[in-house]
Amino acid sequence: MREIRRLSAEDVYAACDPTVFDFETTASLPPPAGFIGQKRAVSAIRFGLNIESRGYNLFLTGPPGTGKTSLIRAMLDDLARQRPVPGDVCLVNNFRDPDRPRALHLPAGMGRQLKRDMDGFIARLREEIPKALQSKEYEDQQAEIVRRYQESSAALFAQLEQRASREGIQFRITPTGIVTRPLVNGKPISQEEYDALPETVREALRRRLQEFNEEIARLLDDVRALERQARERAEELERLTLLFIVRQFADELKRRYSDYPEVLDYLDQVQESVLENREVFKRKPEAEPTPGLRVEETSPFVPYQVNVLVDNSDTQGAPIVFEPNPTYTNMFGAIEREARFGALVTDFTKIKAGSILRANGGFLVVEALDVLKYPFVWDSLKRVVESGELRIEDVATQYGLVSTTGLRPEPIAVDVKIVLIGSPLLHLLLYTFDEDFRKLFKVKADFDTQMDRTPENLLQYAYFIKSCCDREGLAHFDRDAVAAIIEYSSRLAGDQTKLSTQFGEVSDVLREASFWARQAGHAQVTRADVERAIEEKIFRSNRVEERIQEMIARGDILVDVTGAVPGQINGLAVLSLGDYSFGRPTRITCETFMGREGVINIERRSRLSGNIHDKGVLILSGYVGARYAQDKPLSLAASLCFEQSYEMVEGDSASAAELIALLSSLAGVPLKQNIAITGSVNQKGQIQPIGGVNEKVEGFYYVCKAKGLTGDQGVIIPHQNVKNLMLRREVVEAIREGKFHIYPVATVDEAVEILTGMEAGEKDAHGQFPEGTFNYRVNERLRQLARELKELARAREEKEEQDGQ
Repeated sequence: MREIRRLSAEDVYAACDPTVFDFETTASLPPPAGFIGQKRAVSAIRFGLNIESRGYNLFLTGPPGTGKTSLIRAMLDDLARQRPVPGDVCLVNNFRDPDRPRALHLPAGMGRQLKRDMDGFIARLREEIPKALQSKEYEDQQAEIVRRYQESSAALFAQLEQRASREGIQFRITPTGIVTRPLVNGKPISQEEYDALPETVREALRRRLQEFNEEIARLLDDVRALERQARERAEELERLTLLFIVRQFADELKRRYSDYPEVLDYLDQVQESVLENREVFKRKPEAEPTPGLRVEETSPFVPYQVNVLVDNSDTQGAPIVFEPNPTYTNMFGAIEREARFGALVTDFTKIKAGSILRANGGFLVVEALDVLKYPFVWDSLKRVVESGELRIEDVATQYGLVSTTGLRPEPIAVDVKIVLIGSPLLHLLLYTFDEDFRKLFKVKADFDTQMDRTPENLLQYAYFIKSCCDREGLAHFDRDAVAAIIEYSSRLAGDQTKLSTQFGEVSDVLREASFWARQAGHAQVTRADVERAIEEKIFRSNRVEERIQEMIARGDILVDVTGAVPGQINGLAVLSLGDYSFGRPTRITCETFMGREGVINIERRSRLSGNIHDKGVLILSGYVGARYAQDKPLSLAASLCFEQSYEMVEGDSASAAELIALLSSLAGVPLKQNIAITGSVNQKGQIQPIGGVNEKVEGFYYVCKAKGLTGDQGVIIPHQNVKNLMLRREVVEAIREGKFHIYPVATVDEAVEILTGMEAGEKDAHGQFPEGTFNYRVNERLRQLARELKELARAREEKEEQDGQ
């Protein structure tokens, strides 16, 4: 018999010595510097953020709660302060093509200044132009033009009147035109008198009237020419007056923006537009509308406004944008519309910037799953990253779904580093099925769930606790409480030599421990407050666990924790409720009988077995064949079953229990029910490590406690899992007091000796097991089954021969 090893209380719980800390509470610690753990991720992020080459955008991947968002925020804050502030982006009217507004790029703060300058420019024009056009000097000049026109036209009419007098023709100017009549003896004649005149006289009068009317037509042409010249002179005077005012104000702006050719060209267009549309500036400014009164008409001065899409006047360093809701419009901008008289109208001032434009020159951080969830966003994001240009337009227009005309601002050059945050599975899927993803997101920052439990990292954890307390106003932790958090972190990591980097989970315990400390009136958080927070957290979620334990204690679920039964063993499984996982003992039984079917997996036959569990059953079949069937055929039929299991069974952590139950049934040797076992097995009979060892051990302990601790109960675990043990305080104390035991094993034979109290037995030089050992009995039973099956087959053949004769 091998010596049975039992783990001590110190083996199953790696306590943290508070004396390793040289502070009394975290309040006395200095502000933390640097980042906790995640060296690989930090190195990748630092590389990805600093490399300037195209396509080196980042994808942060790792389990939830590992601090991806917090870390990238902290690193970006440090890096952004060292980067220059990007410029502003303004949208202005394109007077040559109003459907394509122009984008102006200006240094930070000048976009807002340009908007103020243009508003002031237009306001001054609206004020000065009417004043100039109503000035005495301007009116005198206009009156002079009118006077000259009137004098010239009057002179023409005077000449015409003199000729009419010489030629004996009367003419009168009426509202309907000029009326002419011949004169005879200085008096106008009537129609009757005209008809009574001789034909030669009438013909002479007619010819004279016709020539005079032609002269009138020429005079009217000259008058109209004079009128046109007067109007042109008046318009030219008005234009020169406006040009003097506009140029005076525009030159001030041009001097201010002399270093920006785009703005100078825009101001030239504005000047031309003001002169062309001077009628709207000639009117006096109207009174402001009554507050609350909706103005439905569009102002004629909207084309001269400046739409500041991005204002970086208050930005420090490079911009950092975290987009929580990456819809298409939130990411790429929108062209908003306003309902007027039942129609939707818009203009360039209603164009709004999205996250990408606001992050231009800096960094945009967004959840990858959200980007993929909203229609059109992923393809559009890749297009922007690849081309370096952003187009603000309706998504339906962009994808050719509609062909209506509308605003289409010119493309805006963007340079932004994109940081996606997602799960490892999502990264794998995108990398596998999206070729563009490989070219555009070349930097992967992989976040780990644990880090080494070194003295340096212990101190870093204390700094982390300090920062959480300061940031959220929590009560500070004394060093015993910090030690308790360290131990809880190792429990989360599932390793005595590691610390968890799932800082989301740890932060929850910090907040709750602070709450219970204040409830208890403690000035600082103590170990007792931390332990209460952990227990209360478990209590809120373990209703199902308690109900199962109650059913086991009442006998509704059959689990024995005393006695010994052949072919029956207590296996251990882990049930997960999402926020809480716990261990559940499960009775595994095996029945063996004559046959050639081999091991029958009842779960598989009933379609309640997963692929990994099926593999585990096949492996134990290989072990039995290799161990006991070297000198005889394996003539065996056996059925394995998880009793009272009505859900899917997955995983191979019960394969050691299934194998020992099978061997027990063959040998006819009872197995101790006061000991449960967990562990997978390979074809060589070696016990392999499994997951969830803490939950499994605790699950069996609480069942034993509910049915009565006897002092000889315990759990067999793979020896590799000893380092993963971080059991709850109650279980540790039970082990210390000898009420519960944990047995680490490396082989099936070690587990058999603990469960049966018999020597397992090793093969000698002739390949035989020593008599009286467990393996001897298994081997003899298999030999007997092979012999009996052979005799049965021979008897069947003889009977068939006799029947044939």
